[in-house]
Amino acid sequence: MASPAVSPDSSSHEALSSVHSAPACSPTSDSENLSPDELELLAKLEEQNRLLEADSKSMRSMNGSRRNSGSSLVSSSSASSNLSHLEEDTWILWGRIVNEWDEWRKKKEKLLKELIRKGIPHHFRAIVWQLLCSATDMPVKNQYSELLKMSSPCEKLIRRDIARTYPEHEFFKGQDSLGQEVLFNVMKAYSLVDREVGYCQGSAFIVGLLLMQMPEEEAFCVFVRLMQEYRLRELFKPSMAELGLCIYQFEYMLQEQLPELNIHFRSQSFLTSMYASSWFLTLFLTTFPLPVATRIFDIFMYEGLEIVFRVGMALLQFNQAELVQLDMEGMSQYFQKVIPHQFDSCPDKLILRAFQVKYNPKKMKRLEKEYAAIKNKEMEEQIEIKRLRTENRLLKQRIETLEKGNPRFSEEFVTHLETELEQSRLRESETLGALKEMQDKVLDMEKRNSLLPDEDNVVRLQEELQALALREAEAVKSLTELQQQVKDLSDNVWGLPGCQGPLLATWIPCPHTWVPSQPHESLLPSSGSSSGHLDLLLAIYVLCWPPGSPLGHLGLLF
Repeated sequence: MASPAVSPDSSSHEALSSVHSAPACSPTSDSENLSPDELELLAKLEEQNRLLEADSKSMRSMNGSRRNSGSSLVSSSSASSNLSHLEEDTWILWGRIVNEWDEWRKKKEKLLKELIRKGIPHHFRAIVWQLLCSATDMPVKNQYSELLKMSSPCEKLIRRDIARTYPEHEFFKGQDSLGQEVLFNVMKAYSLVDREVGYCQGSAFIVGLLLMQMPEEEAFCVFVRLMQEYRLRELFKPSMAELGLCIYQFEYMLQEQLPELNIHFRSQSFLTSMYASSWFLTLFLTTFPLPVATRIFDIFMYEGLEIVFRVGMALLQFNQAELVQLDMEGMSQYFQKVIPHQFDSCPDKLILRAFQVKYNPKKMKRLEKEYAAIKNKEMEEQIEIKRLRTENRLLKQRIETLEKGNPRFSEEFVTHLETELEQSRLRESETLGALKEMQDKVLDMEKRNSLLPDEDNVVRLQEELQALALREAEAVKSLTELQQQVKDLSDNVWGLPGCQGPLLATWIPCPHTWVPSQPHESLLPSSGSSSGHLDLLLAIYVLCWPPGSPLGHLGLLF
């Protein structure tokens, strides 16, 4: 919320008292470690700031009310008298700091930090800024005049933007003003020194502030050093990767310290980049009036981008209650019209709030690594997408060339593809038929297998078959023996008296009975032989083929 304005009827004494009672003008926490002499110096600086503010308010009060003109003049005169003494002390102090700069940077760093946070006197800013960034006696300063003689591809962009840089400031008013000319020179010279960055919109506001404090050659050297050593070069690169990192880190701080406001921003699609990008790119030079922005720039020159995170978070903390009640359009208007003028009367109040913000450098380093990993993954994905798009574009160009260059070839190619497709479908149909046939065979075989006897029956049948084979072998052996006996008997019969010829016997299979053929006449005994011969023959017959013998399936033919 904006600080209450001082009433035109209020006296300078009341204005001064209100400033003394403002908590925003208190020393920062680091001052607790300072010596008594150093604390006294800080107290004098604070008193000077208060008197300056009281004096300006007293002048406004004097102009606004004729009735209190006398008291206002007295108050103004008293404040101016006290201010002159403090200004003299401040000049002496900062003159000593500049002359003993190396000693102060090494041995009195805490006090120097506190003094800078309280504000560098206007007349010392040029030299102190150069000392803070080590921009004195830079070799690039000797190249400046030669760079101005060269032409830059960014000249049109620079010319277009410098007219919109501090348009209300007297130094930059008018197309042919000295401010616009030297601003163009510095921006052009840097675009030639750093061709990768060239020119980036927003950097002109930083150079413009430098030119308000120092000549263009010194401003050029300071700007080169800021770009090299203060992360500004990474912020202004065409990819703006550093800006993305800063937004990522700031969003984390917002989510951690102001979760309710973060949820409201997300619900309204109010992106961090919509309000915070200019904070990092211009260091609040396009947000606050110059007196407030210059105080922030003093601290930036000593502490870097950390002050941007701190001030940005302090602004959100200070305005959270109002912002959560607004929609997206309302918040945009609030950031543009309300926030810039809340600390016009007392910049120390903003600085104090900024250094009450929690800021963890180690956590910021961890977030930087996380962001780098995310961007690397996105870059790999983008490379793959780009490759696929390029391949797709080349294929489209090839198709278009083929279609335009030889329509007949295109038609033949399409016909060829259609033929191949039809053949593929036929082969697919044949394959499906063969597959169906094989499936039927498998089913049939499974059915047949189910009808086969089980393993025990097979074993039993095999045993029976082996037994039959053994019996058959025994029968064949017996047959061989009997044949031999028959042969022997036949030979014996041939040798008997009264036998007229050899015994001719022929074996013929007979499945049921033994059927002898008609006896050969030569085998029969003659009428004159004894009856013993016939009896012997019958005995042999009975002996050789008894009923029920294993050779019952054979017959003997005589």
